[in-house]
Amino acid sequence: MRHLSKSLALIAGLLAISIPAFAADATLRVDDPYIRLVPPGTTTTGAFMTIHNAGNAERKLVKATSPVSDTVQLHTHINDNGVMKMREIPDIAVPAGGKVELKPGSYHIMLIEMKSELKEGDHVPITLSFDDNTTSQLEATVRKLPMMMPASQKMDAGAMKP
Repeated sequence: MRHLSKSLALIAGLLAISIPAFAADATLRVDDPYIRLVPPGTTTTGAFMTIHNAGNAERKLVKATSPVSDTVQLHTHINDNGVMKMREIPDIAVPAGGKVELKPGSYHIMLIEMKSELKEGDHVPITLSFDDNTTSQLEATVRKLPMMMPASQKMDAGAMKP
């Protein structure tokens, strides 16, 4: 009986220790996941979303996967002597009590070598993996995004005088 009582106490202690680890999973929330619709024949696109962290510690997105693409990478844009370039990065930090936006021109997920063409309205499964070995499975909707005009080509409406 004494062994049983010690065993139950040990199990209860282990469960108490592991509860915060499970609760940490609920600290992350993903809002508005979507994928940019690209022209037919294009095999690369980006996935975007907002990741919220309600926890007390920074978390890092370290990997993303999707069955629609052979290669999935975490990316950012950098300014290299006035030229904006995309670069693969090892992780994306999500600050404690904050959020990170994955959006065009900033952090994003690249889907490279897509296996088939995506259509507007398709729902694409994506699995996000974090630094604590937790994962989040979501579906991103394929959207047609408005074309962005390069800053050098933007019109100054104030310069147009009658």
